Amino acid sequence: MTDFGGALKPLSENPDYKIAVLGVPFDEKSSYLRGAAGGPAAIRAVSTGKCYCAWTELGVDLEADTALVDLGDVDVSGDPDKTFALTEKAVDRILAKGAAPIVLGGDHSITYPVLRAFARHVKPLDVLHFDAHPDLYEDLYGDRLSHACPFARVLEDGLAAGVVQVGVRAVTSAHRSLALRHGVRMVEMKDIQETLHLRFANPVYVSFDLDALDPAFAPGVSHHEPGGLSTRQAVQVIQALKGRIVGLDVVELNPSRDPASITAAAAFKIVKETAGRMARPSAGGEP
Repeated sequence: MTDFGGALKPLSENPDYKIAVLGVPFDEKSSYLRGAAGGPAAIRAVSTGKCYCAWTELGVDLEADTALVDLGDVDVSGDPDKTFALTEKAVDRILAKGAAPIVLGGDHSITYPVLRAFARHVKPLDVLHFDAHPDLYEDLYGDRLSHACPFARVLEDGLAAGVVQVGVRAVTSAHRSLALRHGVRMVEMKDIQETLHLRFANPVYVSFDLDALDPAFAPGVSHHEPGGLSTRQAVQVIQALKGRIVGLDVVELNPSRDPASITAAAAFKIVKETAGRMARPSAGGEP
């Protein structure tokens, strides 16, 4: 059963949904191992209400307090340009209804078309980016749309008023230079000693690369980078942040490296707790 802890409602009965799940099973921009295309199916499979309830830790009942639907997957059968265009169009439709998208990747390249859609509906927009890597390469192996480059494109196009990156621990001098030029705030893993209480003046989009988590908590990623966040630390950042969350992507889940669906379960936990903050912005955060 794929029902997001029992919270999922049929689209036919809820055309005016408030939160929409959208899969983008695409990994053609991965620079190392392929497999992230299996991410959306793995997260959906683990979400069964036979295992999880619809209540978040902050007391939001996702079954009663919102209308959550699953719109299925973007067609990724064409070339990458077509996939990006269809992803952007699908997110645009969700936002045009006044709903919040939860996008299941896929590799991290998909964040760029998602935020292109946001730029037409939510501006100014802040981005909270969880990742082991800053994803700020101008290009990787000549590809400016690689999964290592989405935030270089986002900043270049002015799609975010502010970017905060949490959990980074594989930073190059080129990354630091670009971050400084664009005013990106890096909260590096080596500097995290306690729960972060982040404040955002603008609506917030959360982009969550699962390799932000330590491999002990999320082995199912293509790029293992030890010394990362625990699942609890990541959840606490989302629960404690002050701001209105208007969208989420969870990317880089590689099911072929995920014994016992440990990483998929962590991904679903991130989805569930973030959806709770979307459904009731006042839940959690600082008073």
